[in-house]
Amino acid sequence: MALPTFVPPCNPSPGTSETPEIKLLRAEFGDGYTQATADGINHIRTVTECTWEVLTKDERNEVVAFFRERGGYQPFYFRMPHHDHARKWTVENWTETLISGSYHRI
Repeated sequence: MALPTFVPPCNPSPGTSETPEIKLLRAEFGDGYTQATADGINHIRTVTECTWEVLTKDERNEVVAFFRERGGYQPFYFRMPHHDHARKWTVENWTETLISGSYHRI
């Protein structure tokens, strides 16, 4: 099954942050010594926080519908404006804010 590509109505707003999340297996010994190793071959993943500051109701509906269709676990492709190629993403949660009568933030 081919993965869908997320094409939002506009680019994320400036201020997008990327944080590495590293999964390690640790063994702690009685003398205070700790030994660690990578938990799998892809043990470093990037957690990205994107914001769309000003979306119309229709744009908001489009973005939220795409995220809901994926259910928080189905991956999709998306290319951030500052990246050279699309990467595989999942969106596990998002926050919606009504910022005025007809504009939304996600």
